[in-house]
Amino acid sequence: MNTAGHSEAMARRGLELTPFRGLRYDPDRVGSLAAVTSPPYDVVVRPDGVVHLQSADPYNIVRLILPQAITSTARNEQAADTLRRWLAEGVLTADPDPCLYVYEQRATDGMLQRGVIGTLRLSDPSEGVVLPHEDVMPHVVADRAALMRATSANLEPLLLTYRGNGSPADTTAVVELTAEQEPLLATTTEDGYRHRLWAITDPADVATIQNDLAGHQALIADGHHRWATSLRLRAEHPSPSPWDYGLVLLVDTARYPLRVRAIHRLLHGLPVADALAPLEGLFRVRRLDVPLAEALDTLADAACAGNAFLLAGDGAFHLIDRPDQDLLARTVPTDRPAAWRTLDATVLHATLLDHVWHVPEDDPTRIAYIHDTAATVRKAERDGGTAVLMHPVREEVVRDLARQGVTMPRKSTSFGPKPASGLVLRALEL
Repeated sequence: MNTAGHSEAMARRGLELTPFRGLRYDPDRVGSLAAVTSPPYDVVVRPDGVVHLQSADPYNIVRLILPQAITSTARNEQAADTLRRWLAEGVLTADPDPCLYVYEQRATDGMLQRGVIGTLRLSDPSEGVVLPHEDVMPHVVADRAALMRATSANLEPLLLTYRGNGSPADTTAVVELTAEQEPLLATTTEDGYRHRLWAITDPADVATIQNDLAGHQALIADGHHRWATSLRLRAEHPSPSPWDYGLVLLVDTARYPLRVRAIHRLLHGLPVADALAPLEGLFRVRRLDVPLAEALDTLADAACAGNAFLLAGDGAFHLIDRPDQDLLARTVPTDRPAAWRTLDATVLHATLLDHVWHVPEDDPTRIAYIHDTAATVRKAERDGGTAVLMHPVREEVVRDLARQGVTMPRKSTSFGPKPASGLVLRALEL
């Protein structure tokens, strides 16, 4: 039975989080912990970003999550060889006992996020325990699966959220008491975020967390492709096995709300003039000769009234909004809830990409998905393409659709802050 629309308390088995022996960098073997960390693999999309991280330290985690050999086979073999070498040299070492980890991120503006890192039992969407909210691209899943097979490791935790109830004997209570102690590690990355990590080894605290989470379901905030990858690899290995579990960070957003940002599109080989020409009579188009921040404010105002996008790449911004309703009726599928049909990402993919611009959403030679707004604009201007800037969707919309079993178009949201890669890893054979 599909329980995706039921309450968290009625989820069939709930979240099953287990301790594990984390792999962590030996601080005596690396220049600094900040220098070996990286954003998640799908945020580091530019080659210059990879080079920058590789230059930061010879042991930067990007050498595992985004190896730079020519062929995919060579990249995966390179990552596996690198991981084996770092383990043999003691650059990465396993903690002596299985544990859960409390992970904290604090931004310069005061934002605080805390959660628990552990290994979570994998479950199909039909169980209603872990809810995806976005579709995935098969070629990305295949790429991540090949890397995980080669390394036999979870190199990065997924970001999952759940809604706690504020009980004094729940996960968040344990998290906050743990955060009063001396951390295992503390570092500040170049983006200004301060990261701290603690181990939870007390059996009573572990049991409190496990009992509490058993009554909850989670939303995948970041890591849909890695979750789909883990499900694929679980199916390849007889159960029970370590492949039945994946590495996750669970955050109680009732206590620590996440920020939700948009993921922008960069359309290769489509100049802005060519993107605007076929919109005549289909959308309202207004040129904005203003700075990026002001253009985004105008986009936000327009998005309150309906679907709206900013196009950039020719030195200006072009607000397109008020789509023709007959056009939407012809192009947007009608077999989904109204909340899905009116999403900006739905209109972008079903109407603009498919019907107007004829750009395949899963063709990396035609489209790129970029989190950084300014970087998307710069690259469009440099390459002569079109940047499509999006306005973020609200978290409650995402969660409500996920509970109905409805997935959003690919790369519809960017939840954050995302966990830094490189602070704790999991080797499946440990």
